[in-house]
Amino acid sequence: MSTQRYGRLTDAPAALVLTGVRAMDPGTGSDAVRTVAILDGRLVPVDAVPADAERVDCRGLVAAPGFLDLHTHLREPGGDGSESIESGARAAAHGGYTTICAMPNTEPALDDPDRVAWVLGRAAGAACRVRVIGAVTTGRAGAALTDLDALATAGAVAVSDDGAAVSEDHAEHALTRLAVLGLPLVEHAEAPALAGRAVMREGHVATLMGLEGWPAEAEASVVRRDIALAAQTDARLHLTHLSTAAAVDAVRDAKARGVGVTADVTPHHIALTDEWVAGAREFAWEVSASPALVSERAYDGSCRVNPPLATREDALALLEGLRDGTIDAIATDHAPHSPERKLVPFNDAAPGLIGLETALSIGLAAVEAGMLPLMTLLRALTTGPAGVIGETRSLEVGGVADLVLFDPAARWRVERSALASLSANTPLMGMELPGVVRLTVADGRVTYRS
Repeated sequence: MSTQRYGRLTDAPAALVLTGVRAMDPGTGSDAVRTVAILDGRLVPVDAVPADAERVDCRGLVAAPGFLDLHTHLREPGGDGSESIESGARAAAHGGYTTICAMPNTEPALDDPDRVAWVLGRAAGAACRVRVIGAVTTGRAGAALTDLDALATAGAVAVSDDGAAVSEDHAEHALTRLAVLGLPLVEHAEAPALAGRAVMREGHVATLMGLEGWPAEAEASVVRRDIALAAQTDARLHLTHLSTAAAVDAVRDAKARGVGVTADVTPHHIALTDEWVAGAREFAWEVSASPALVSERAYDGSCRVNPPLATREDALALLEGLRDGTIDAIATDHAPHSPERKLVPFNDAAPGLIGLETALSIGLAAVEAGMLPLMTLLRALTTGPAGVIGETRSLEVGGVADLVLFDPAARWRVERSALASLSANTPLMGMELPGVVRLTVADGRVTYRS
């Protein structure tokens, strides 16, 4: 990665002129080839930039508002070596992200204001902005609610017990208070009584592989329960990493009724399917000429995620949810793990994969296949997730420069040496993907440049 440069939010503000760039702004719907000028870290009219400012020929490149990830695991506090706030922020900048939301699944959990403040302080000079999602219950143990008011005052933008659904009683009490605070509950929708010890999606592939299947109702039942609670409390509910058609249908119906619910899906749930556990390496929209058979790549621990990889039918339903606006955002659920936690029997593998540096590429693969319009993809990476935490995204003149510049036609190979993350747990390893980020500008500073 010697040709690549990472910056920090504490660097000097940028001064650049990007000429001939296709500027796509989901906030305004504008899509035009033009010049984008940055001076003192702000978007300015072209004639405001000095003649000696650096000019970059951006023909063939796309500029969009900086990406925002609603679901990133940075592993600090705790420090198991699989990621850090600094390395995770660099991986984010490499992937075009200017803001990421740190999840509370740390050791100890982000369940008190001092820990929220610690993360925010540690991230102050990183390669992207870091927001904090606090825990709903103490230690994420499900026994007692945290001090939601104190977490909000400390700077938490939402709360979640990600990794487990909040119990019905706690969810009702939390939503009631969050309605006053104006923060969303970010829910991991999974009913433990239905999910049991399952490690992959229920269906013919699970049966073929002799693995316990995770039923779609494990997710859908909690989604329906929480939507009813959100309607009752007039609170904001955000459903994260949805993976089933039934859940998408429930969200679509709730939005039609005016319930304050938003939702995200991950890149791996829209593109990878349960057949990847059996060794397949085709995206959900690529129809194989032969049925999935167990191959030598089967039982790869890098395919173990929670919720499990979707069936092809569910993955296509998630894409439809993005197209019709039912799904608001794409969130990576970036979950780094050391090799020792993945190179084990599939049942014992830690769930999760890295996603900050491959999210755009998976989305662009869907665009190339005609499964998503490019503007829809960019909306799900920018204005959609920003709205969930009360932020905005724009390329309009006058604002702070916060953008990504990428080449949608360029290809890159997913390899250890190409990643900024400290971990490499992804089944995409070795695959060639579309889309290369050339420049990331966060809060007016160049945080990544290739």
